[in-house]
Amino acid sequence: MYICICHAVTEQQIRDAVREGAATVGELGARLGVSSGCGCCRPLATEVLEQTLELARLPENRAAA
Repeated sequence: MYICICHAVTEQQIRDAVREGAATVGELGARLGVSSGCGCCRPLATEVLEQTLELARLPENRAAA
């Protein structure tokens, strides 16, 4: 699913960027352009970011990484 229409950024691209170290919407913006156009994607990008960070914190996911 596209999260940022201005820069054609998908949910998967955001999740991948978080797994590669992005931890804020600002960092997603620097890597992918998220929320640097009209800004309408910021709430959904933040939600995907937080979900991905939370999943990474689960003990069973840390062992697999």
